[in-house]
Amino acid sequence: MRLKMCSIHVKDPAAAHAFYTGTLGFETLMAMPEHNLYIIKDPGSDAGSVGLLLEPSDNPIGAAYMNAVHDAGLPAIVFGVPDVRAEYERLLAAGVTFKGEPAEDPSGISAVFDDGCGNFIQLHQD
Repeated sequence: MRLKMCSIHVKDPAAAHAFYTGTLGFETLMAMPEHNLYIIKDPGSDAGSVGLLLEPSDNPIGAAYMNAVHDAGLPAIVFGVPDVRAEYERLLAAGVTFKGEPAEDPSGISAVFDDGCGNFIQLHQD
């Protein structure tokens, strides 16, 4: 058994796909715009890697969950990066809005940004 796919609710899957691939650097695993279906994967990984479904929040339960998590200021997902401070600078220069500067605690270095699609995302140093 292996992890095949997980999802994150987004306001607009096409816009999220553009942000997650164009700004964050993920790659498209599957895109079916006619079905509002977008799945991304880690850059450089093969087709058998874990996919992240950019799930439409058109279901009232999904929308309520997404909005409640965002309103509480909680990250919806955590992405690992080798250097949080360098990634913070790169994304800040690309216009991404962060909740604050990178911070270190006993779990390591992290920073949280708004994806503009209804979610806060945490970067955590690998």
